[in-house]
Amino acid sequence: MTRPDLTDDAKVAEYRAELRAVGRNQRLAGFALVIIGAIAVWGSGVAGGAGPVLQWIGYGALATGWALMLGAIFMRTRYHRRRMAEMD
Repeated sequence: MTRPDLTDDAKVAEYRAELRAVGRNQRLAGFALVIIGAIAVWGSGVAGGAGPVLQWIGYGALATGWALMLGAIFMRTRYHRRRMAEMD
């Protein structure tokens, strides 16, 4: 992998767009799960008898969503480090 050319603003913007694309699907899926989980936990109070089950499903969605988002951040950081490393 070659080091990115960051000599002018256009190339910096191109590299930033490249970095944003790394792990994008995982970040979006994680964000959606966090939102769904938060709504499920919030709505479990009015769900009646299904409240405790809905609450656990919400907590599971929250945990999975945050794990996906952190995994995507880790992937992006690892990609950036590989790109910035000097190749001999």
